[in-house]
Amino acid sequence: MKILLVLILTIIAMTEQLIFDFNKDASLENWIVVDDGVMGGRSKGSLRLTPEGHGLYEGTVSLENNGGFSSLRYRFEAMEVKPSNTIKIRLKGDGKRYQFRVKNSIGEYYSYIAYFKSSGEWEEVEIPLGEMIPAFRGRKLNQPNFSHNQIEEIAFLIGNKKAESFSLLIDTIAVD
Repeated sequence: MKILLVLILTIIAMTEQLIFDFNKDASLENWIVVDDGVMGGRSKGSLRLTPEGHGLYEGTVSLENNGGFSSLRYRFEAMEVKPSNTIKIRLKGDGKRYQFRVKNSIGEYYSYIAYFKSSGEWEEVEIPLGEMIPAFRGRKLNQPNFSHNQIEEIAFLIGNKKAESFSLLIDTIAVD
């Protein structure tokens, strides 16, 4: 009996925590697109569900009026994590470089960031939380990497210092 209990607890401890599962019934209510229009730019991003049930974040990045980025943010109830955890994102990109961000508290002015280059195929991107660096408005801060015990916001951002269209299909986002 003790062995069975230990086995069950081990399996539960190894289970991923789902942050978001895009599917045909998913609500996009807590997702928000924030483009450089907040600063006068002309970039435009949008999010919708595809008929297959994936989240499709797409649009164009414009450098007009000092613009140059589009971001997609998701806020949720605080989720317990450890710096040793890894974010796992199943996605299909367009071959472009994106930034993934987390905030340990929505009250913080800065985010922790990591870059990934999508392959153009379905893939699982793995981002160790403890390797994410603190940054604000594109500048690295002189602070330690992520070392908190919770997250309340995740985001994707594209801003490669060039005008370009983008398309990112997202399936699931989890913490392992």
